Amino acid sequence: MLRYQKHDLPNEVGFNRFAVTLRYVMQTTRSMKAFFMRVSLLAAAGLGLALSAPFSAQAASTPAPKLTETSAPPVATPYPDTSVAQEQVRDAFALAAKTGRKVLLDFGGNWCPDCKMLSGIFALPDAKAWLDSQFVIVPVNVGRINTNLDLAQKYDVTIKAVPTVIIVTPDGKALNGDGSKALGNARSMSPQAVLDLISEWNSRG
Repeated sequence: MLRYQKHDLPNEVGFNRFAVTLRYVMQTTRSMKAFFMRVSLLAAAGLGLALSAPFSAQAASTPAPKLTETSAPPVATPYPDTSVAQEQVRDAFALAAKTGRKVLLDFGGNWCPDCKMLSGIFALPDAKAWLDSQFVIVPVNVGRINTNLDLAQKYDVTIKAVPTVIIVTPDGKALNGDGSKALGNARSMSPQAVLDLISEWNSRG
């Protein structure tokens, strides 16, 4: 019996060491799995915050593009019926809040040559792409300057001639109250001059 015990002792010790090592490896593996699961969850949470962030932040103002067009064809009837203005403006501000853009309120009438020309400039491909990236545009029909005027008065602008353009941040701050009538002679302005002026207003906020 003693002979077998002497010879078996190293085997038994070796087996015990193997068992201890195996348990250590298994515990370490479980700990590493738990660690990587925690890291993955944190990374997913971070990605979710990153994806949601742009919707609450205001879009950065970018300069107007350089246009190749030196003129634009007028739009025949750029303004919808006067009855939809209030709803349009309300929806525009809701969309601006979600997308971080500003609201561009374009007050005018379908009888106005400068209004038609301004809308034609807005419709030029490069101009439209830039405007849509920066603003939610609302063409507000003021009739014969006798309706929907209250939509401008809330920004301390009294409409006496059209087009009148007001740029407003999503939280309701007008950026160009001092120049809202500057596009009233759109027929005599180049498309680039129109966009550059709007770009300057846009950079204020």
